[in-house]
Amino acid sequence: MSSLTLFTPAGVLAKSQPLKRAAKRLSQLGFEVEIDADALAKHQRFAGDDATRLAALHRVADAAPSVALATRGGYGMTRLLDQIDWTRLLRSIEQGTRWVGHSDLTALQLGLLAHTKHRGFGLWAGPLACDDFGRTDEEGGVDEVTQDCFVEAMQGLLEAVGFRTEAGFDGLHERGTLWGGNLCVLSSMLGTPHFPKIKGGILFLEDVNEHPYRVERMLLQLAQAGVLQAQKAVVLGEFSAWKKSPLDRGYKLKDAIEAVRARCPGLPILTGLPFGHVPTKVCLPVGAKMDLVVQGREALMIWGPDPAHHHHHEDCGEDCGHDHHDHHAH
Repeated sequence: MSSLTLFTPAGVLAKSQPLKRAAKRLSQLGFEVEIDADALAKHQRFAGDDATRLAALHRVADAAPSVALATRGGYGMTRLLDQIDWTRLLRSIEQGTRWVGHSDLTALQLGLLAHTKHRGFGLWAGPLACDDFGRTDEEGGVDEVTQDCFVEAMQGLLEAVGFRTEAGFDGLHERGTLWGGNLCVLSSMLGTPHFPKIKGGILFLEDVNEHPYRVERMLLQLAQAGVLQAQKAVVLGEFSAWKKSPLDRGYKLKDAIEAVRARCPGLPILTGLPFGHVPTKVCLPVGAKMDLVVQGREALMIWGPDPAHHHHHEDCGEDCGHDHHDHHAH
C-alpha cells in the first residue's frame, strides 16, 4: 500500500470538511493517508506563517512518503523559494516520493528543476486533494479521468496521455524534457534563480481567471525573453473562468494564441491538453523526457514506464494509445 501525505504549502484551507472527504476517498482508493500536523494551520490567507509552511514542506520531504499531495494551491510557495532546502526534497524523490499538485505548486516543481539535476518521475503536475477529491457529490464529486490518471501515475503505470488538438500539426514528432505548469506562476519566476533554464523542452501551460489579453501578455513576455523559441513545442491546457469585457470586440483566446504564434514562427503551439483549473485533468511528469506525437488531430504525449525501457514510437499506429495507459479526455 502506498503511503500518501496531505500537506498545505500555500493558501489556507478555509474549512476542514473537504480535507476529511479527500482523505477518506484517497483511503478508499488504496492509499495509506496521513494528514500533516499543520495542514489546517491559518495565518492571514496562508496555511500558517512562512516558517510553519516551510517546516511542513521539509517534514514531508524527510518522511519521504510514496506520494506528497498538496491539499490546495492559492498563493504562498513564492515566499518560501529562497529558503527551501532543495537537497532534502531531492533526497525524498530519490527515496521514491512523488510530489503532486498544480497551480501554486508550479513554483515548487520549477524550483526543484532549477536547483537540482532531477529529470525523472518525482514531480507530477496533477490534482490537488481538496479541489479534486474533496468536492461533495452535489458539487460534482470526483472526476473519473482525474482519479484514474492519478492512481495509474502514482502506481508508475501511466505512460502516456492523449488528447485532440486543432488541425495543422499532423506528423509532428518532438522529444524533450516536459516542464511548465501555471502560466502566471511560471512568468513570475522569470529572471529569478528559481527559473529552470530548459532548452529543447516541451512546455505545457494553463491558467485560471486570466483574461486572454493577460495570457497573451505573459506568453509574449516568455517569447521576448527567448524562453518560448528555445523549446521544441508548447502545449496549452485550459484557460478557464475568465470574463469577457465589452472592450474585447471579438478578441478571444484564439486571437491571443495567434498573436503569439505570429511572433514565434516555426514553434508548434498546440491547444487542447486536458489540464488546468478544471475538473478533468491528466497527470504529467514534470522534468521527464517525453515524446510529443501528432497524427491527424490526435496528439499523444508519451514518456514510457521507465526511461531505461523507453522505446520510440516513430510508427505510432491508430491503436498505439491502447498499449500505453493513455487517457483521452475530450
